[in-house]
Amino acid sequence: MSGQNIVTPTADGLAASARAASKKGPPPVHLWNPPFCGDLDIHIARDGTWFYQGSPIGRAPLVRLFSSILKVEDGKFYLVTPVEKVGITVEDAPFVATDFDVTDPGPDQTITFTTHVGDTADAGPDNPIRVTRHPETGEPAPYVHIRRGLEALIDRKSFYRLVEIGETAALDGTDWFGIRSSGRFFPMIPTAELAED
Repeated sequence: MSGQNIVTPTADGLAASARAASKKGPPPVHLWNPPFCGDLDIHIARDGTWFYQGSPIGRAPLVRLFSSILKVEDGKFYLVTPVEKVGITVEDAPFVATDFDVTDPGPDQTITFTTHVGDTADAGPDNPIRVTRHPETGEPAPYVHIRRGLEALIDRKSFYRLVEIGETAALDGTDWFGIRSSGRFFPMIPTAELAED
């Protein structure tokens, strides 16, 4: 007998621990390093929908609660509490940026993104915007860093709005079309390619 208790993680148990931990503000998941307790059948789809055992989690407060205890380590995603850490799967980014506001439009503007779970982040040095391109179609996929290594996929309507306020700047001898926020320019597509479209 080892005397060690084996805990089988459950969504309800995680939710209860997360509620207790978040009573005094956002859970300090970056300070928690609990033992790994296995994987839980939770999946976040590309559109930001959370699934548990194959069914969508329909309660927005529960999704927000789970999102507050989300952590990424070495490219893997976990839900963590002070006493347990369980692995989950994420199809793309764990969040979707569904809207943004622009403060002080122009060269000194700040773009503040809002995610589908209510997080906000000012794009800038701490929360960069990056764009990947689909290898076959060239379709852009824009992301913004939200917190502690976690990113949001910028939804299509917001991306089109960003394009409307974009500008051109030279980087390393190439002209890029991109977005400026919090004193940083974030390249999105080479201007030459933009002219081809």
